[in-house]
Amino acid sequence: MKRKQVAGWSAVALISLTVIILIAQWSRTIPEVAVFISYYRGTTALPEGAPVGLPAWLGWQHFLNMFFLLLIIRTGWIIRSKERPPAFWTRNDEGFLKYTGPAQRMGIYHWFHLCLDFLWVLNGIVFMVLLFATGQWMRIVPTSWDIFPNAASAALQYASLRWPMENAWVNYNSLQVLAYFVTVFIAAPIAIKTGLRLSPIWPKQGWLHRVFPEDLARKLHVLVLFYFFIFIVAHVTLVFTTGALRNLNMMFAANDGTSWLGAGIFGLAVVVMVVGWLLAKPSILKPIARLSGKVQG
Repeated sequence: MKRKQVAGWSAVALISLTVIILIAQWSRTIPEVAVFISYYRGTTALPEGAPVGLPAWLGWQHFLNMFFLLLIIRTGWIIRSKERPPAFWTRNDEGFLKYTGPAQRMGIYHWFHLCLDFLWVLNGIVFMVLLFATGQWMRIVPTSWDIFPNAASAALQYASLRWPMENAWVNYNSLQVLAYFVTVFIAAPIAIKTGLRLSPIWPKQGWLHRVFPEDLARKLHVLVLFYFFIFIVAHVTLVFTTGALRNLNMMFAANDGTSWLGAGIFGLAVVVMVVGWLLAKPSILKPIARLSGKVQG
């Protein structure tokens, strides 16, 4: 995307955000809206027996998700740009993949994208097992219809820059619950399913090929890519504007304090992510890719 286009879209986003804030602040002066917010404060009660606090394993999961998604979005954007790859990879016809059809040549970033997808899915499986084994699922799965008006109330409070009263260590607000639920149980499965459809593993003929057209899969895959990007931007923004030290401690240090421990761990995580970003270049990827196939270019 050219600099002028980036500047143009940035200006549109800034103007739109300003308009939304002004409308939200004005709407809160309407008596009916004020009554609505006073009744639906933005948080729905959790089921009985729901765990309190965030365990340490969730912090590790959070870091791994950040790391993999950052590189997945980067490589996905490179693939979407349709620039000629600096190198091409062709798999060895050995192991399970030899039964999926003739080996296909793909760009080195496409190969890296698929490798990252595999690691991200593996991490997601571990996350799901621990989520349901520890009862943490009750914190991100809606269990009451009240969640929708409460989510609307929380969204209005955020938009008006008057944050909803909350205690994420005990219970996420309803807007957070819906966002996490959509991300974990809807967006992630769509990304996996469409990614499989676009990968060499998917059959090139037969009923599976016909019922899920490649063009539809590609459009959904790009759509979910943008969803994750918007989610990350909104998530990071709110983490740093609604009590950064406490939020980072909850997310990375498994405590409800305001020390600098969580911020320090987050800083180390950012360093690892930056190093990963810098190392994800052809001169580093090609020797690794040669371990599983032939690299040309």
